[in-house]
Amino acid sequence: MSAGTIVLLRHGRTAYNAAMRLQGQVDIALDDVGQWQAEQGGRALASAHRATRVVASDLSRAAATAEAYAAALGGREVILDARVRERSFGEWEGLTGPEIKAGWPDEHAAWRAGGEPTSTGAELKIDVAARMVAAITEHAADLADDETLVVVSHGAAITLAVTGLLGLDAGTWRGVAGLHNVHWSHLHRSGPGATPDWRLVAHNVGADFPIDQWNAGPDWNLEPGDESA
Repeated sequence: MSAGTIVLLRHGRTAYNAAMRLQGQVDIALDDVGQWQAEQGGRALASAHRATRVVASDLSRAAATAEAYAAALGGREVILDARVRERSFGEWEGLTGPEIKAGWPDEHAAWRAGGEPTSTGAELKIDVAARMVAAITEHAADLADDETLVVVSHGAAITLAVTGLLGLDAGTWRGVAGLHNVHWSHLHRSGPGATPDWRLVAHNVGADFPIDQWNAGPDWNLEPGDESA
């Protein structure tokens, strides 16, 4: 037995997201825009998918996003699971792309080409996919076919989880694009005997806002110095 539907939701914006810094497993909270995204996106997701079980990374940005979604459901327990944390990037965490390129030019070039920056202490992609898939399938296992599992996690971790759930090689296959903040992927369980076990139904779905407005937040249309906020 297993849940018939899995939804993987990325957390809201943080100051590191806004500054284009690599977060990894740094525990950084949502910023004001991220909190707004979590509330708006949580309501949008609740209108489309009402989870039987909500699981979140134990990093605060994901846990807070999960709580906003749970509140939109009228109150639901959020189960924290460290296995659905973001990929660790070792020494690169907290740095911008130009800072990484300046300090590790060869490793940066290999990473941008799809390689593994293992010299920095980063997790292997296959290891991230394995822990994500193990956690997701475990939490889904005792749910019924008409029930939904929502897992609130992180950009790279979700991409690798989707790749793994589709039975593809997470170490080499790069066919799944990343998610915007508080956007989600939606998978259905395949029929008996079908391969792979899960099918990707929708990807990078979110609340009904233009993406530039979504990324800027509720004050997107205010001019600098506008006191009406």
